[in-house]
Amino acid sequence: MNAASLENIEEHGQHEQYQSTQEARKSNAYSEVPTSSRNKKSKHDHLEGMTDMLRGEMNNLANAIDRLSTMPPIPESEIWQMVQVLDLEPNLILHRRSRMLSSKLSNYLTLFLILFCVSLTPALAVKNSYIVYLGEHSHGPGVTSADLHSVVDSHHEFLGSFLGSKEKAKDAIFYSYKRHINGFAAVLEDDQVEEIQRHPSVISIFLNKARKLHTTHSWEFMMLEKNGVVHPSSLWKKARFGQDIIIANLDTGVWPESESFSDEGFGPIPSRWKGICQNDNTTAGFSCNKKLIGARYFNKGYIASGGNVSASMSTVRDYDGHGSHTLSTAAGNIVHGASVLGVANGTAKGGSPHARVAAYKVCWPPVDGAGCMDADILKAFDTAIHDGVDVISVSLGGTPSDYLEDGLAIGSFHAVKNGIVVVASAGNDGPDSGTVTNVAPWIITVAASTLDRNIQNSVQLQNGLLLKGTSLSKPTTPEENFYPLISAAQAKAANASTNDAIRCKKGTLDPKKVKGKILACLRGETALIDKGHQAALAGAVGMILCNNKTTGSEIFAIPHVLPAIHVNYTDGVQVFEYIASSKDPRAYITTPETVLRTKPAPFMASFSSTGPNSVTPQILKPDVTAPGVDIIAAYSEAANPTEEDYDKRKTSFNMISGTSMSCPHVAGVVGLLKSLHPDWSPAAIRSAIMSTARTRDNTGNPMRDETEKDKATQFNYGAGHMRPNRAMNPGLVYDLTVNDYLDFLCSLGYNQKNITKFSGTRSTYQCHKKHGLNLLDFNNPAITIPNISPSAPVTITRTLKNVGSPGVYAANVRLPRRMFSVSVEPSVLMFDHIGQEKSFKLTIEVKDAKAVKDGYVPGELLWTDRLHYVRSPIAVASLSDIKKP
Repeated sequence: MNAASLENIEEHGQHEQYQSTQEARKSNAYSEVPTSSRNKKSKHDHLEGMTDMLRGEMNNLANAIDRLSTMPPIPESEIWQMVQVLDLEPNLILHRRSRMLSSKLSNYLTLFLILFCVSLTPALAVKNSYIVYLGEHSHGPGVTSADLHSVVDSHHEFLGSFLGSKEKAKDAIFYSYKRHINGFAAVLEDDQVEEIQRHPSVISIFLNKARKLHTTHSWEFMMLEKNGVVHPSSLWKKARFGQDIIIANLDTGVWPESESFSDEGFGPIPSRWKGICQNDNTTAGFSCNKKLIGARYFNKGYIASGGNVSASMSTVRDYDGHGSHTLSTAAGNIVHGASVLGVANGTAKGGSPHARVAAYKVCWPPVDGAGCMDADILKAFDTAIHDGVDVISVSLGGTPSDYLEDGLAIGSFHAVKNGIVVVASAGNDGPDSGTVTNVAPWIITVAASTLDRNIQNSVQLQNGLLLKGTSLSKPTTPEENFYPLISAAQAKAANASTNDAIRCKKGTLDPKKVKGKILACLRGETALIDKGHQAALAGAVGMILCNNKTTGSEIFAIPHVLPAIHVNYTDGVQVFEYIASSKDPRAYITTPETVLRTKPAPFMASFSSTGPNSVTPQILKPDVTAPGVDIIAAYSEAANPTEEDYDKRKTSFNMISGTSMSCPHVAGVVGLLKSLHPDWSPAAIRSAIMSTARTRDNTGNPMRDETEKDKATQFNYGAGHMRPNRAMNPGLVYDLTVNDYLDFLCSLGYNQKNITKFSGTRSTYQCHKKHGLNLLDFNNPAITIPNISPSAPVTITRTLKNVGSPGVYAANVRLPRRMFSVSVEPSVLMFDHIGQEKSFKLTIEVKDAKAVKDGYVPGELLWTDRLHYVRSPIAVASLSDIKKP
C-alpha cells in the first residue's frame, strides 16, 4: 500500500477526529475521539422513548396500560431517579403505588403516575449549583472561631432573606467561604439567582462550572544538573533544593506510600503550617508525614452538580494517578531506579525535592468529560491560603470567562494577595489559536514543550530497512526473530470495511489472519492504546502503529499491552509499501531504550493551547513553556498506566504528557525562587521566569512547533522556555502590587463598589476612572498590542525594578523595520541599588500599513547591562487583524 492508497483511505474516513495529546484524560486514555462524540446515546434513552409515548396516551389510561404490558420491565432505580429529577413528592408516589397490584405493570403504572403528577404541576423550576461571590472578608488574618461562625451565620442570613428562612438557606448552602474569600456555594433556582444578582453586596454569581485535568531528565535539560551532578552555581544548590517551602497541589489527590513522598531525612514540620491531614475515611488507610504534611478533599460542589462519590472514594487518596504525578513533578523526593514498567530507568525528582507538600483533592471521576468543580476549587484555595502554603500548582482548567465569574481566577487572586504564587496549566486544546485558559494576569500560565530525551525503539524489516519510533512496551518475544507482518486492512473480518480494519477498530480484525503475526495499524478515529488491545485480542505478537498524513511526525511513548512501536507518517508509508510489495513480509520490534541529548529540543507540543488571550488580548498568554511531553513521575498504584479496564498492570511511576505536566515544573522552580528570594512578590517571580526564558532550541535555531516546519511564536510559548538558573538572577523585574491588579480590573470596567469588595473593606484603593490605566500600560513582562492603528503611533509605559547589582542597562528593540518605526525613551537606565525603580516609554508606529496584514507581528524588547538580559516578547497586530494570530 503506497502513500496515495493511504490518502484515499483517509479521504474515505474524512470524518476522522483526533486529539494529538497523549494525555487524553479520564474519558479514554490516549484517546483520539473527542469526549462529546462518545456514548452518544443516554443509558436512559429507552426510558425517554416510553415517556414520550405515555404523554401521548395520558387521556387513555387503559390503552396506555395495554401498550405498556408488552414492554420489558423498567428497573426500579430508574423510576426513583425520575422522581428525584422531576423533584416530585415521593410520599405521594409511594402512597399511590402501595395500592397498585404487585405485577409486571406496577413500575409502568408508577411511571404513568409520575407523568400525571407532572401534567398537573406548573413548569418545574430548574435548580443548579452556583457560587455567590462577595469579595474579601474584613476580619483579617487574626481570625477567631467566633469570626468564622459569624461568617457562616451571615451567609445563612443573607440567603435566607431570598429563600424565606435561614433553615432553607442552610439546606441550600453546601460551602461557606469564610477565611479569605467571602462567599458561598448553594443550590438555587434561576429566578432566585436573578434576584440575588441585583443585591448591592454581590460582586458576581456564577454557575459551579466543571473543569478538566490538563494532563527525571527534564531537570538536567533545564541545566539544574549535569550527568547527575549538581553544580555549586545551580539554583538547586543555592535554594537548598527548596527546603521547607510548602507547595500545594489542587488535583486528584496523592498516593501517600510513594517513595516520592517519603519523609526520610526530613526535620520537623514548619511551625507556620496550619493545615491538617484529613483521614476521616478509615477504609482508605491514608496518613501524612513530615514530607506530605497536609491533605484535604473537597467534593460538595461535585456532588451538587450530579457527581457520584462512594463512601470509599471520599478520601484524599489518589485513585487516578494524575495528582500524584503532578505533585511529585513539583516537589517529589529524589528516587533512584525509577522506571515505567521496566522502561526508561533513571532517577526521578521534583523541582523542589526538599520542599514540603500538601494535596488538595478537587477532581473526581469526570461527568461529561470534566470532574473538577469551581465550588470545590474555590474552597481549596480559601483553605490553602489559611493553611500557610507558599506555592499553589493547578493542572486543570476550563473555558476562559470573566475574571470575576471564574473560580480559579478569583481563588488565585486572593492567594497572590497573600503572597502565594499560583501556577496553572495553559490547556491541551492546541494547536488551534485562542484556546489558552487560566489567563488572569496574576497567574503564571504554562504551555508544554519537549525535552531532549526520547524513549526509542526500532522495527527491523526483513528487506533491511530499520525504522525508528517509540513505545513503552517491552517485547516478550525474542529479538532478531522475524515474524510475519500483515496490514490490518488485509486482516479484516468478513463484515468489516477496509477503512475500519486498517485502523484496528473493535471487531474488525479476523483472528485467523492475525494470529502469530505483527500487525500494522493506521492511526486515527480510536484510542491509540485501544489499537494495541484489539491487535492483542486478535492474536498479534506485535503492532506497528503508523501515523496518518494529518498527524505527521507526532509520536508517543505508550505502554501498549503487546510489543509495539509508533512510527511517523513517512516511515508508516514505507511499512505499508513493503507489505504490499513483498510475498512474505517479516519484521521484528526491538526493546525501547532511553536516548538523551536529542535534537532539536525543545519544540512545542501540538496539544499545548495557544494564544491570543480570549478575555484580555492585551495580556500575553501563555506566559512561559516547560517540559510537558513524556514526563516520568510518581503514580497511583490504584490506577493502571493506561486507565483502561482491561489493563491490570500496576506501576509506581508513569510517563504522561500534557500541560498538566509542564505546570508543576514551573511550580517546582517557583519553590526554589521563593526559598532563595523570600522577599520577592509573586509578580517579581513571574517576571524573573519570563524575562530570562529562551526562544531558541539546542541547535541554536528558533523554537518550532511539533511539525518541525513552522516557527513557534509568543502565542505558543509565551516568553519562551524556562531557564531556572537564569531566573534566580534576572537583574531587573517588572513588578506588580495588588493595587496594580485592581487598576487592571478598573480598566476593564468593574465598578468601584465591586473593586472595594474584591480588595477587602480594609483596602483604601480607589478606582480613578478619569485617569485610569490604559491596558497597554499594565506592567506586564510581555507587550501585546492587538489594535494598533496604521495612522497613529502607540506609546506604552513600563517600570523596571532592580533586584541585582548596580548597573547601566541599554534598550534594544527588534521589530521588522520595514513595517514599524520604534523608539524607547529613555534608551538607557542606570540603577544604583536594589529596589530602585525606573520607568520608560516605548513608541511603535506603523510605517507600511500594507505589510502589517498577516496577523500578529512578533518582536522583542531587550534591556541588558552585558551581564543580565531582560527580555520582553512583543506581539503587534493592526486593527483589521486582531483575530488572526
